Amino acid sequence: MQKERISENVYWLQSELYAQVTAGVIVGPQWAIVVDTLALPEETLAMREFIDNELKVPVRYLIDTHSHADHAWGNCFFPEATIIAHTKCAQYLATSGRAALEATKAENPAFADSHIVLPHLTFDDGEITLKVGKKNLIIMLTPGHTDDGISVFVEEDRILFAGDSFMPIPALYEGNYVQTLETYKKINSLGLENIVQGHGDIILRGEIDEAMHENITYLTKLKEVGEKARIKRNPGEYLSNIHVEDCGKSRVYLGGLAENLHKRNLIWIYKQVIAQYGFPTEDEYEPEPEDDDFDNLAYLDPNDLNAQNFEDDIDDNYDEEDWDDGYGDDDDED
Repeated sequence: MQKERISENVYWLQSELYAQVTAGVIVGPQWAIVVDTLALPEETLAMREFIDNELKVPVRYLIDTHSHADHAWGNCFFPEATIIAHTKCAQYLATSGRAALEATKAENPAFADSHIVLPHLTFDDGEITLKVGKKNLIIMLTPGHTDDGISVFVEEDRILFAGDSFMPIPALYEGNYVQTLETYKKINSLGLENIVQGHGDIILRGEIDEAMHENITYLTKLKEVGEKARIKRNPGEYLSNIHVEDCGKSRVYLGGLAENLHKRNLIWIYKQVIAQYGFPTEDEYEPEPEDDDFDNLAYLDPNDLNAQNFEDDIDDNYDEEDWDDGYGDDDDED
């Protein structure tokens, strides 16, 4: 687990074991507030040890930014804390969360001592304000990644613990495109010094505009891709050729998990577009190109088709690596 002090009495923690997931601690003179837990029990316990032994204050409140396992399954390691979350977060943890944890326990003994602890205080409208020491915390709704997403704004320091509402690459496979863009507008209006993403590194003040622009560009391109896929005869083949770099992101994000996340986003956006517009009618499908393979010969003089000229022209206009004879490699033959 990595940890860093962002400002006076505000700390950032990041997993070194799973997808660079993050958590936060805001410390007052008598107690602390924790924002999210880490993905694996051993790192959440290390986080708890850091608070107990170095910060030396009890945890009074724990805020779940949403119900996903890597942010909320560690609730059980803070038994004295009052847990705050969205109303739907409590519902999801009580149903799918419990079932998923039991399935995980059967495969991973690291979770043997884990159990779901539901939030004690929930809300689904407006904001909640907490005071810890001299710092004013505003807990606000930030849906998009999920419909139970909330974020924690440290007003005096202009720091936002965004949860997965803001990430190096948006993760929308359970989310909402329009809500995500609205949440970005809300985040952009706060005049922030730092964004603590739900995964990845802290975004500094001078990087926020670029990060925001990059995420909005990615979402816009993703929607365009989904709309194009809708009118393809073979949308799966089309989507499989749209890589994360084609949408303006790097595959190195999140420890190399970005491409996999992007593929899930592609499937999600295709389903969203179909839900919005329906399957295309026959007239809407993109016309298929005629497959005559003779266009490349149009430049040849029919009176000058001796063998050597023809061979030279073919060499000049085709790269060997682009040529597909339709039979595949010899190694694939039985």
